[in-house]
Amino acid sequence: MRTIRTATFVSLDGVMQAPGGPEEDPRGGFRFGGWVFPFFDDKLGRLMHEAMGENYDLLLGRRTYEIFAAYWPHQDDEIGRTFTAVNKYVAAGPDTPMTWTNSHRLEGDLVEAVRALKATEGRDLLIQGSSEVIHALLAHDLIDQLTVLTFPLVLGRGRRLFDEGSKPHQWTLERSDKSTTGVLVGTYSRGGEVPAGSFADDHPSPEELKRRERWAREA
Repeated sequence: MRTIRTATFVSLDGVMQAPGGPEEDPRGGFRFGGWVFPFFDDKLGRLMHEAMGENYDLLLGRRTYEIFAAYWPHQDDEIGRTFTAVNKYVAAGPDTPMTWTNSHRLEGDLVEAVRALKATEGRDLLIQGSSEVIHALLAHDLIDQLTVLTFPLVLGRGRRLFDEGSKPHQWTLERSDKSTTGVLVGTYSRGGEVPAGSFADDHPSPEELKRRERWAREA
């Protein structure tokens, strides 16, 4: 059984669209492409390397795959060599050529294809970018670990890490750190069901009871 995990750049308001540059993903008129660049320093590079780990294959959506396939094979550095060497499982139709070494198209329903892949023996499956893949897998509780790199800015609009389809779930913080530029890095593993409690008074006031009745009618 494989572990599925993410390493995702997000803004304070949860946007993950086009972190690397203006040309990555301008959908919806997004105009802040490249928003992670000013915050990168040596420590953040080390934290990102730790978040990605050493032993993984890539699980990618079509857009992220096409961005990566046009860039990383041409980079003679550690990440470029690693990304080229590992298996890349891609949620993409036939219009996306699988020309990058060790690329494999996921056929049929995405969730079922990933569920079958997860059930095999092998390396972790690391998701980079690929918001639509993340949304589909969160909705079916198939992601085991989230590493979220939260940048200190608000973007206001754009593709987000979580959407309304995400299955409610508690997540357990495994480790955390921060860069010298204020980027918070947290790694979370799946916990149990969402816990709940109440700070309400055991003997609510008449005003509180009236408020509850009024809001119940409004609902």
